[in-house]
Amino acid sequence: MPNSSSISEFLLLAFADTRELQLLHFALFLGIYLAALLGNGLILTAVACDHRLHTPMYFFLFNLALLDMGCISTTLPKAMANSLWDTRAISYSGCVAQVFLLLLFLAAEYSLLTVMAYDRYVAICKPLHYGSLVGSRACAQMAAAAWGSGVLNALLHTTNTFSLPLCRGNTLDQFFCEIPQILKLSCSDSYLREIGLLAFSVFVFLVCFILIMLSYVQIFRVVLRMPSKHGQHKAFSMCLPHLAVVSLVISTGMFAYLKPPSTTLSSLDLVVAVLYSVVPPAVNPLIYSMRNQELKGALRKVISRIFLNSDKFPFILHK
Repeated sequence: MPNSSSISEFLLLAFADTRELQLLHFALFLGIYLAALLGNGLILTAVACDHRLHTPMYFFLFNLALLDMGCISTTLPKAMANSLWDTRAISYSGCVAQVFLLLLFLAAEYSLLTVMAYDRYVAICKPLHYGSLVGSRACAQMAAAAWGSGVLNALLHTTNTFSLPLCRGNTLDQFFCEIPQILKLSCSDSYLREIGLLAFSVFVFLVCFILIMLSYVQIFRVVLRMPSKHGQHKAFSMCLPHLAVVSLVISTGMFAYLKPPSTTLSSLDLVVAVLYSVVPPAVNPLIYSMRNQELKGALRKVISRIFLNSDKFPFILHK
């Protein structure tokens, strides 16, 4: 029986046995990955280049786009490579890095979503105090706290998980290294420590979720008293997508990490993993830019500059 010190690699879940289906999965993941990189990359470029978007809301959106790109880049490239090259292996150090980075980005993103809910609460419910409560220094501190909480959470869980003795093989029933799947390989009761840590992390996330819900309750109370239907529509269009993303992340994450472990592979586990690790980074750019006229205008300017840049420098075409 192997132990953790003798394991040099893990075997990830194979999506299909036939070559055609493997290539189909590769193409599907590649499309999702490129769409996520393009969407989040455009948001980063627009916020960085347009001085009108240098506000607290877009500063937090900039950080969210960074986290989304990091999150989806942690899982999909390895899954795509395995499908393309017909392999399942991931090195031990690669698995450690994958667990650490995924937990970092997920925890930091949820902390940032909590900060973004607070930002919307102050902007709508206390507009006269917005400049003092959400100034540039406060924004930097809140963003740093979100990233710091992600690093601390990832370091704590990764260190504890990979210190456990593993003696039940090296096969993981997931397309990336996930803590619940690694715990299934443990042959010691010490894995209960990690379950306790996971429960504590989920409790912290629930507290954040309650704070987010309280913020939106206050927001909706103020919005419903607005005499302008246009103002109500604008506020709801900004807040409801944010609330939908938060609900998706917390519900699927809790299901994945708190449900009782099963020795058999469940297709539901795979769907849930995709929902909390792949879907939010891919759809967040669409959600946050679809009804945001300022961001859409900045994106149009960025795209026009890219395609019209050759008109300003015609010598490049003839070089």
